[in-house]
Amino acid sequence: MNQDRQRLLETISNLRQSGDRLKLATTLRELGEMERSLPETDGGVAAYREAVEILREEERGLRLAHTVRHLGDIYRHAASLEEAETCYAEALRIYRAHPEVSALELANALRGAALSKEAIGERDLAVAFWTEARQLYLAAGIEAGVNEAGRRLAALESPRDDH
Repeated sequence: MNQDRQRLLETISNLRQSGDRLKLATTLRELGEMERSLPETDGGVAAYREAVEILREEERGLRLAHTVRHLGDIYRHAASLEEAETCYAEALRIYRAHPEVSALELANALRGAALSKEAIGERDLAVAFWTEARQLYLAAGIEAGVNEAGRRLAALESPRDDH
């Protein structure tokens, strides 16, 4: 176990005892992000799920939306598409209702949702999500996002060979 992960696990243990639930949720997210790249872990699912539970109890803001979206990304990468879909739907509901959401935050959630919709074959929804994400990436000045959305849209809108 690497030292950074061990440090986070110790911090989490201390935070559980202290009762600082928002700090615990933040540290669990940090652990989850680290574990996404570690093969001997569950890819961060457990840490993110616990952070989501805490944030649902403590607040309903952007921090919850970010955490749910990241959990959706983990599920999508693991091909657990039903779970990913649930996460993206919740994240998008929160982002769309929040007056301070940035174009980039919403675009990133739409990107994940669009990739998920592509994977399950919901082409029309994928096109709608990519179209909105592209506009938001353009507004945020994120050229890589604009280009990816453009490529995905072109592929989705090209005539399909049904033979």
